[in-house]
Amino acid sequence: MNLVIQLPLCARNLSDYLYSVQLLLGYLPTERALWPYELEKKRSQYSAYRDEFLLNPSEKIRRIEDSKLPRKKELNVVRSGLLPRSQVINEEHPLSFGKSSLWNKYFQESEILEQIDRDVKRTHPDMPFFSAKSNQESLRRILIVFSRLNPSVLYVQGMNEVLAPLFYVLKNDPDASNSASAEADTFFCFAELVSGFKNNYCKHLDNSQVGIRSTLSKLSQLLKKHDEELWRHMEVITKVYPQYYAFRWITLLLTMEFSFNVCIHIWDAILADPEGPPDTLLRICCAMLILVRKRLLVGDFTANIQLLQHYPLTNVDHLLHIANRLRGTVAS
Repeated sequence: MNLVIQLPLCARNLSDYLYSVQLLLGYLPTERALWPYELEKKRSQYSAYRDEFLLNPSEKIRRIEDSKLPRKKELNVVRSGLLPRSQVINEEHPLSFGKSSLWNKYFQESEILEQIDRDVKRTHPDMPFFSAKSNQESLRRILIVFSRLNPSVLYVQGMNEVLAPLFYVLKNDPDASNSASAEADTFFCFAELVSGFKNNYCKHLDNSQVGIRSTLSKLSQLLKKHDEELWRHMEVITKVYPQYYAFRWITLLLTMEFSFNVCIHIWDAILADPEGPPDTLLRICCAMLILVRKRLLVGDFTANIQLLQHYPLTNVDHLLHIANRLRGTVAS
């Protein structure tokens, strides 16, 4: 039986909400009868990713050697925990600079791992849920696996903020079996979500027709179309361009501009809108500007930058109403 999503996600009970999120992100198929099979397959796949990408080089090398050695030698290696010196080839040596060296790759990725660690620890420190060590470890593993599966994107600072709402809602599933598999489910939902905005995260696309600068240009065009007076004051008179404030809005999907609960409400609209998440996000960003237009029109460069980098408390339903009025107007 197909599940048709018509109502806003926030209007549903928690169980329906969680399944709706996974459906809208393409993690679950629309045919409900296939859900158990797909969930089992994806969770098993994530387990394999963890085994492949989270082991340190010593453990990887040991496993490779264990598969090659006769059973007797294999048992000796397991007991000692070390490879005989003669069996450590140059490419597997910790000081090797070879391109295929596991250790060389490991050290090259250390900077990304350190950034992930720092960001995970800074994720909503005011919420006990995110301060729990087990949840921090889940976030860390998801981001590491994602970065290694997506070399064109790797890890972009702040992705932890995009990941957090997904993990929070899936981890709080009242179904214990689903909650226990929240890390795997969140990984695939996060990958699907980022995929929809992937071009904004790829540095080599920054100056292309599909990169982040192009996205910021679309926001500028959208504002000009709906409020040319505000656009002129912002970009002609005070020189407040979208890259000064909307880069964070777009790349972090508004997670830093609103409270955690309000952000989840906004994501409901972004994920459920038939125009698609990228266009819906741009309409909401434009609506954010229109909503504070009076303050922007009397502000200079400094005042407007401060206002937009610290967006004021607002009625989110009114914001989404304004965004809905802009429907069908985002340039392709």
